[in-house]
Amino acid sequence: MSGDTRHHPEFLAVALENAELRQQLAEVQDQCVELAVDAGELHGEIEALRTRLLAAERACDRWRALAEHRLAG
Repeated sequence: MSGDTRHHPEFLAVALENAELRQQLAEVQDQCVELAVDAGELHGEIEALRTRLLAAERACDRWRALAEHRLAG
């Protein structure tokens, strides 16, 4: 074997493992971005649903108050 470390099997094994790990890292980073986008969309949907729920609760309270007023009157 020559003195060039690029030809040593151990170096090649480490270089291959490094390349594989970099690929895995890139894939996981892409997944993280996708999850962040999904989380942002879900947050928006949750906020919209909270707004609708609040409006429905207020409408229910108004109807209840009206019904109680008519029953008492």
